[in-house]
Amino acid sequence: MITTEQIRAARAILRVTVAQLAETSGIGIATIKRLEAGRGVPSVHTRTLEEIQKSLIAMGVEFIGTPDDRPGVRLSGSGK
Repeated sequence: MITTEQIRAARAILRVTVAQLAETSGIGIATIKRLEAGRGVPSVHTRTLEEIQKSLIAMGVEFIGTPDDRPGVRLSGSGK
């Protein structure tokens, strides 16, 4: 699972807007904004987080750590 902080950080490092992430992931803008307003692992359907994560990975970000152990993101060198 990824955390809300990782989603925000991934968007920032990629310079991707909420609208762009919504379009590529198929998740609504309001849902993404709600997720990003929280902390930790959001309480949403697993599929929602998987789609967001898959989209951000395809754009060139790599998720590192775990929600409990130094969660973060870095550019993967692939994608965008």
